Amino acid sequence: MAMKHAATSAVRALTAASPSALTRSLHASAGSKKIVGVFYKGNEYASKNPNFLGCVENGLGIREWLESQGHQYITTSEKDGPDSELEKHIPDLHVLITTPFHPAYVTAERIKKAKNLQLLLTAGVGSDHIDLKAAADAGLTVAEVTGSNVVSVAEDELMRILILVRNFLPGYNQIVSEDWNVAAISHRAYDLEGKIVGTVGAGRIGRLLLQRLKPFNCTLLYHDRIKMDQELESQIGAKFEEDLDAMLPKCDIIVINTPLTEKTKGLFDKDKIAKLKKGVLIVNNARGAIMDTQAVVDACSSGHIAGYSGDVWNPQPAPKDHPWRYMPNQAMTPHISGTTIDAQLRYAAGVKDMLDRYFKGEDFPTQHYIVKDGELASQYR
Repeated sequence: MAMKHAATSAVRALTAASPSALTRSLHASAGSKKIVGVFYKGNEYASKNPNFLGCVENGLGIREWLESQGHQYITTSEKDGPDSELEKHIPDLHVLITTPFHPAYVTAERIKKAKNLQLLLTAGVGSDHIDLKAAADAGLTVAEVTGSNVVSVAEDELMRILILVRNFLPGYNQIVSEDWNVAAISHRAYDLEGKIVGTVGAGRIGRLLLQRLKPFNCTLLYHDRIKMDQELESQIGAKFEEDLDAMLPKCDIIVINTPLTEKTKGLFDKDKIAKLKKGVLIVNNARGAIMDTQAVVDACSSGHIAGYSGDVWNPQPAPKDHPWRYMPNQAMTPHISGTTIDAQLRYAAGVKDMLDRYFKGEDFPTQHYIVKDGELASQYR
């Protein structure tokens, strides 16, 4: 389960820049370290499953291990505002562990306050809750457990596609409300077979989704900054679309699988959505900020988007008045796709492995680095 053999599948190493004068050594100095983990509350569910490691109460299952080595380990769900529990520990913590599911937003201001901070770890995949440029400028190391939840998210995306295509949720809600109206569901329910599905981004998750879609006999398209090798592309049966604007209007279903970067923030705005096929279905488990919030609401209300499903919001947790909660034809959930029990076991093991390497002064598997020696990983540039 541990990630010690993951380096065999590593992507090409980041080109190391000469460390600046500001670079903080990743190698832990002797003595006790203060490690803070920010997780969602498990509440009454924390004790229901011994493998439920991703909650604040269970803290990735590493408390006993850390404390046996003399380190201080604090876990909290209170992450926002000047009076939060996290804020109290910012000035003297050495390591901060966060998750995409209950993100602690690590701003440039917080980084400036964190004089002892050396290492930012994401328990999961996706480190855009961190100001990566500020982290790089400060000489911090940022790493995540790459690959830990890709199967979980890809399976979830396939589920959401089927839920939207078959108009499942209104049917379920009929039964809950003691109703029975077949026409109200079937007038906009379709087969997945024969539809054109395009993924914006075809990294680990995007490729797994395409592989899982192949048996449904869809036309599969993908847009990415890197084209797959020919053999894999042929095995999956997907066609590369270099021009995103040319691909999108072809699609009956669009799945967002690209990281949130300066280039992708707000990518799907009013103008972009207007170019999509009327009645398009959109699945987004990537990041909420890739979409223009109000543009999605307006398109769902007009029917231009016939269904929108995902588990990512901007911000997170979503406030009670977030308009996506109330727009028509949505199948939204909290950020859950990448935090199945299986994924939790993988990202908990990955975090423990990296902490162990940190204490020993060893490098991490290359693919886990998001910021190293002042350089951002290629997907965030």
